[in-house]
Amino acid sequence: MSEEQQKQAFDQEAYRAGLKELQVLDFALVELNLYLNTHPGDLQAIQQFNQLAQKRQAVAQQFELQYGPLVHFGHSYSRYPWQWNEMPWPWQV
Repeated sequence: MSEEQQKQAFDQEAYRAGLKELQVLDFALVELNLYLNTHPGDLQAIQQFNQLAQKRQAVAQQFELQYGPLVHFGHSYSRYPWQWNEMPWPWQV
């Protein structure tokens, strides 16, 4: 499959849905983080934070396997060939 065919086969709707799911999880994690800063003894909130953090990690891993790395500087792996020159990048969607 040529590079042009790969670009045409790219499913933007699924890509956007994956990014949206990550954004929803990130939002919930930030909110729980802020809450836990003022309520550090809330065991239920800590458990929810940990569950969402695990889910976010799994969703991000699956997204990266399918579409390529999300973040740079060693936080995401790259397959061969180097994926950072493949578009679209997460911040371009």
